[in-house]
Amino acid sequence: MKIGDGKPVGGVSPLSSRERAKARDGGASSGPAPVSDSASIMGIPEAELTPRVRDALMALMGEVDSLRREVSGLRERLRESEQLADRDPLIPVLNRRAFVRELSRVIAYGRRYGDPASLVYFDIDNFKQVNDAHGHAAGDAALHHLAKLVLGHVRETDIVGRLGGDELGLILSRTDEATAKSKALSLSDRVASQPLRYGGHEIRLSISVGAAAFTGEDGPDEALARADRAMYEAKRKGE
Repeated sequence: MKIGDGKPVGGVSPLSSRERAKARDGGASSGPAPVSDSASIMGIPEAELTPRVRDALMALMGEVDSLRREVSGLRERLRESEQLADRDPLIPVLNRRAFVRELSRVIAYGRRYGDPASLVYFDIDNFKQVNDAHGHAAGDAALHHLAKLVLGHVRETDIVGRLGGDELGLILSRTDEATAKSKALSLSDRVASQPLRYGGHEIRLSISVGAAAFTGEDGPDEALARADRAMYEAKRKGE
């Protein structure tokens, strides 16, 4: 036989792979293998379910889906409620409770990683005169004006909160005291240069600002008290 000749010795045709498989299986039918039914409900093949069981399972699956949607809605409402609970009722900043909580978190972060952080404390000068001369609604407008100016002049990572009355606080993470004082002066200049326009009047505002650095060893009350003292010292000096 020549090399490459496709004919076998003796003229016997080679068995096909299907015929060889049939011979191994003892002559079993070579027809296509049955395909199992892949449709199932909750892992149970549909062919094994009675109509009543099938209906019950479908109803149960509908209830589960409805409960999942309800839980998702409850989680969203809870998230919104938590955000509202952290917000000051008058201006778009954190309330005191949430601000102190965030201050504690930044202090803990500094304790662990050694990063510097600072606190800026400020209030509106002669705020009572604004209320007396223009009404309490004007005082509220002044607080909104101040919050807008501050929020527009800080980083996204900075935290602003209302500490009470016309007093606001600003947490500057990864910021030393010198940089915080520079930011405080910048905020003071910004407020002085942009008066509040209310009821046809132009109301000029000024703020007293104090800044102090804190470490991971400080408590939130201690950090607030230090910044508060710095603010009143600046107010006393007329800065």
